[in-house]
Amino acid sequence: MKNGAEILIEVEVLYFLGVGLLLVGLIITFVAIVLLFVSGYRVSRDGREEVRGGGVVIVGPFPIVFGTDKSAVKIVLLLSIALMMLLIVVSVISSLLSW
Repeated sequence: MKNGAEILIEVEVLYFLGVGLLLVGLIITFVAIVLLFVSGYRVSRDGREEVRGGGVVIVGPFPIVFGTDKSAVKIVLLLSIALMMLLIVVSVISSLLSW
């Protein structure tokens, strides 16, 4: 690195950090699936159950958004925009720190 500042991280620390992040991601995914099953059904005004949902497929920088109603699509679209902005910020910071 420049200016004589070197940061040394041992391999074991990076390994455990990677495994820990993987486990956190799996736990978050499991909790999200459970929450989807629990709150997936809503009772409408006439007593029928209805399912609402949406999703996004990100192909490169382009999100493909789909959903069952306008509000679900809006929420998913906003989340995908926030995710893309976070990706850009992390990429810029990563490239600046690697110099």
